[in-house]
Parts: sequence; C-alpha cells; structure tokens
Amino acid sequence: MAVRILVTDGMDASAVETLRNDGYEIVEKYYEPDELGAALRDFDCVIIRSATKIKEPQIDAALGGKLKLIIRAGVGVDNIAVAYAESKGITVKNTPNSSSNAVAELAIALLFSCARNISVAGSTMRQQKWEKKAYSKGFELSGKTVGVIGYGRIGRLVGAKAQALGMNVLSMVHRNKPEGVECETMHFVSMDELLAQSDVIVLCAPGGEAPFVSAETLPKMKDGVVIINVSRGKNVVEADLLEALNSGKVKAAGLDVWMDEKNPNWELASHPAVSATPHIGAGTKEAQKKIGKELIQVVEGFFGA
Repeated sequence: MAVRILVTDGMDASAVETLRNDGYEIVEKYYEPDELGAALRDFDCVIIRSATKIKEPQIDAALGGKLKLIIRAGVGVDNIAVAYAESKGITVKNTPNSSSNAVAELAIALLFSCARNISVAGSTMRQQKWEKKAYSKGFELSGKTVGVIGYGRIGRLVGAKAQALGMNVLSMVHRNKPEGVECETMHFVSMDELLAQSDVIVLCAPGGEAPFVSAETLPKMKDGVVIINVSRGKNVVEADLLEALNSGKVKAAGLDVWMDEKNPNWELASHPAVSATPHIGAGTKEAQKKIGKELIQVVEGFFGA
C-alpha cells in the first residue's frame, strides 16, 4: 500500500510530481485546526509550512492512526509540539538548509527599505505625491554597526552580506559560537554590549526566554536604532515597538513576522516608519525548489523509498 502524505500549506509542484512518480500518494488540502487531527489518522506523513499548527490536541486526535512523520517545510518548528509528538512515537523533521539565503536577503532588503524610506516613499508615489524633501533624509549602511541576534545559518548569511556592504557586525557570545567567523569587522560581545553599540538590530534567533525587543530592552539600545525581524513574531512586543517608533527611540523597523499572522497588528504594519511584509522570508522560487528537494530527501530517507 502506498505511503500517504498530506500537504496542507502548499509545496513545490516539481517535488510533488517527483514523490508521486516515486509511488507516494499525495493529497494537497488544508484542514482547519479542529478537523486536522482526525484527518491525520489516515496519513503516514504530513508536510506543513507556517500556516498549519500541529499541537497537542491535533496529535491526540491523530493517535491510533497511521501518522508516523511530521515535516515542517522550513526552518522553525515552533508551530509543532515537537517533544509531545515524539513522546507519542511520531518523528518530527524540518528543512533547515534550504531557505536560509532567501530569509537573509529579505533581512537586507528590509534594511535598505528602512534606510532609504523606500516603503513609505513608494506608497506616496502611488498616491501621485512628490515627497522628495520628506524622504531625502535616509542613511547609508556603510560604516554602521549591525547587531545580529542569532548567528546560525541565517544570521551568518546576514552578517556576511552586511560586511560586504561595509558594515561592522556584532553577535552574542553563546555556547555554540561558530568558529572562524570573527575578524576585524565581526565580533562576539555580550547582549548588553550588542544592544548599546548597534545602529541596526536584526533578529534571526528562534526565540529566548523573553522577547528581544520590549520595554525592558529598548532603553538599552541607541536612540534612532533600526529593528529588523525575520525570526519569530514573539521576539518583539509589538505594542512596545509601536510606542518606541512613535517616540523616535526606534527610527524604523522592517518586519516580516508577527504575533498573530492571521490578524497582524495593523497599526504597527501601517506605521510610516515600518517596512512590512506578510511572512515571505522563504518566498522565493529558488528557496521553494530547494525546500522541495530537501523534503524528498527527508521522506525517502524515512520511508526507505
């Protein structure tokens, strides 16, 4: 009997075709949270992106069925109750290698937008307004210091691209500090040093015990700091960031992720100093093809095709 795979949030078409040609039965369908668990009983594997969440209720409803493998087509797995799933004998995998460059490039794109007022200036142009004076007070990236919180796959790529633009890079000391990356333009420092010295802070970490941008951390940052978040919505207290933007403590922000992605903070998203995108970090043709290839490797490695 063919291995049945449910794809809830879309998948590269060529990867779907490859799996079908290899004998897998693929069903592409989104289920609401209260229906998903029962549906999973009929599938050996489910492939999700960020829209679908598989938490304890869905796992409990799926128990006793066929489900053996959950795959997150992307890096983070915080939309899956990983430890709970694995305690029930369900394996959880992700595709950590495929979308890192796409996310890093978006971080830099958001930074350029913040530096040169591209988002708001473009919006006024579409309203047939010529606001040259208002938006001719940008800043250059060369010579600035960027603090990258989270120096994993994505963070290291952000750091390398920032260095290529003439920026100095800081990240935090941690137990898994990568070797061979420190140099004249890249240093590891304490979190307080990073907050105090950075002109720009880019969030690339999956999360910590507390948000990285909040009423507690903002006073430690430079006046006029720029915040870029391509990590997790929970890493920013959105109300605190909005207040800091209104006061001028934060000059601008580039945000791709949100606390509630079905109903984001529209006041923050529409703020003139914010460049906002709807969680499109991995949304490139190249990244999706890479993710598709990595998904095939995970599926075939697990089921032994």
